[in-house]
Amino acid sequence: MKAVEFRKLNSLLDTDPLVRPPALAVENAIRCAVLIPCFNEEKTIGPMVAAFQAVLPTAEIFVYDNNSTDLTAQRAREAGATVRKSSLQGKGETVRLMFADISADVYILVDGDGTYEAAAAPRLVQTLLDDRLDMVSAAREACDAGAYRLGHAFGNRMLTGLVRMAFGRRFRDMLTGYRVFSRRFVKSFPAASSGFEIETELTVHALQMRLPACEYGTVYRSRPEGSESKLSTIRDGLRIFRMIILLLRDERPLQFFGCGALMLFLLSALLITPIFSTYLQTGLVPRLPTLIVAVGFAAIGLLSFACGLILDAVARGRLEQRRFAYLAASGTPVGEDRK
Repeated sequence: MKAVEFRKLNSLLDTDPLVRPPALAVENAIRCAVLIPCFNEEKTIGPMVAAFQAVLPTAEIFVYDNNSTDLTAQRAREAGATVRKSSLQGKGETVRLMFADISADVYILVDGDGTYEAAAAPRLVQTLLDDRLDMVSAAREACDAGAYRLGHAFGNRMLTGLVRMAFGRRFRDMLTGYRVFSRRFVKSFPAASSGFEIETELTVHALQMRLPACEYGTVYRSRPEGSESKLSTIRDGLRIFRMIILLLRDERPLQFFGCGALMLFLLSALLITPIFSTYLQTGLVPRLPTLIVAVGFAAIGLLSFACGLILDAVARGRLEQRRFAYLAASGTPVGEDRK
């Protein structure tokens, strides 16, 4: 028998997302954890917890309160969630703590702002299990005009495009806050970011490790009235862009430093070509300072390329270590039949 059988649930969810069919009786065979990082979400966290309890009744729901100044923790506790404290400010800090603290077979990570569709969770988990994946990313499909602010939509397309060019074209919504993970993914993920860059890091980890993953479209709603977004379009957009550059430097150093070397070589060639032409015609070098600058650019370019080669070997070693951690992650592999 499969660990989880969700197909009957999916048909019922189309008519009533709060129905619990008998098919969920076998869900006890796996440990499913819903992880909700929160900062000042008292208006949305209660309904969010209730919605996930309705569609995944045996899952344990964890709400990590990230120094909220409102009643987020109280509302989550009243709704039946396990509430814990995350003292270091930032979504990345909270997610890193969650991944370290919680042991489960399947992890559902979702923002606590009430914009994501809880009813899609069983389908996302089913996809993870049936296809033996390590990550299912919920691509956002706005169901109303106010769901996506113009700046957020443009920034998401631009930043996702950069990652697609640099690391692979497997995801169209890199910044979604709704994902399902296997234990192997969570326990091998070396989280380094502190804020909203965590989504970029999660996506690049899956791409760089070439993990089995897919994207699944889900409904994305506007925030409820009175609830405010914590994401700053400019500030957080720049932080995410910086994270992409750092990940490119760390994960693809040969390409990163190789591009720099190529630009320096081209600039050097541009400067030295007329000097070399004059030398062939007259046997003189009339612009010695320009020649020195051109040779300097070429030398720096060669140094940059050498750094890329050396760091590429280091990056491959780091990748192998992450692969060993991935393979060594304990627990029954997702999708394996249980006796």
